[in-house]
Amino acid sequence: MDYHKDRFQDASVMVFKNDRVVALFPANQVDQTIYSHQGLTYGGLILNSKLKLQAVIEIFKLVLEYYQSQGFIDLEIKIMPNIYSDLPSDELLYLTFLLDAKLIKRDTLSVIKLDNRLKYNKDRNDGVKRAEKHNLTIKEDDVFDVFWNDILIPNLLDKHNVSPVHSLEEIKLLKQHFPNNIKQYNVYHGNKVVAGTTIFITKHVAHSQYISANTDKNSLGSLDFLHNHLLNGVFKDKRYFDFGISNEDQGRKINLGLQYWKEGFGARTVVQDFYTIPIANFKMLDNVLS
Repeated sequence: MDYHKDRFQDASVMVFKNDRVVALFPANQVDQTIYSHQGLTYGGLILNSKLKLQAVIEIFKLVLEYYQSQGFIDLEIKIMPNIYSDLPSDELLYLTFLLDAKLIKRDTLSVIKLDNRLKYNKDRNDGVKRAEKHNLTIKEDDVFDVFWNDILIPNLLDKHNVSPVHSLEEIKLLKQHFPNNIKQYNVYHGNKVVAGTTIFITKHVAHSQYISANTDKNSLGSLDFLHNHLLNGVFKDKRYFDFGISNEDQGRKINLGLQYWKEGFGARTVVQDFYTIPIANFKMLDNVLS
């Protein structure tokens, strides 16, 4: 998280048992509110795999007690989608129930379970065929500049009047630190980059963090061709491929065109929940384990 530490006032905590760290809670603070770190896509408790439910409840109670002692009033927490966990890990979701947390947002991720895939729809298959007719090629590139400067940044600005969550300099820095977890795949028409995706890779999941193409994407089938290559080749042995969200307006609207494109590959829905918890509610956990 160091690359954006100037944007957030860190309030992360580590939980120890004797001298060993058993849990982490990445967080930042704004006024009297603690946020499950706003600079991270996925949040929540990071737990030692040996911890059982009772210990997790006790740990989260300690975390809330600590934040109250520091004068904080509310906690806004995002739950990590279960596809990213090594083990079943819904303890935090259960804790939101125990603490009378209020659901404030729910995003929908479009996810493919790679060992139980659905067939592409006709539009996606047709796109792949168009790309093959145009002799498109795909390359894993170590250089992000062309895709970001010529395609991604202009498209986001033109269509949504926004910039990428990461700057180009930040994504390069992250690539230096995590060379095996961040990769760039570009589609070429001749010598010209016409589409690409920046992929974040975890143990079980390949996630398209950024996807974009030039104005010829429909006639060339460039994005269909690219993701067919990723799904059937590069990442075929992962558990999941995550296209990310198609949500707008704090999860209350769906970009139907984008959703249709993702589901055309056989993607289906996994949710990510966001809750607000009054920190003083930690007292409600006193009798849970009696």
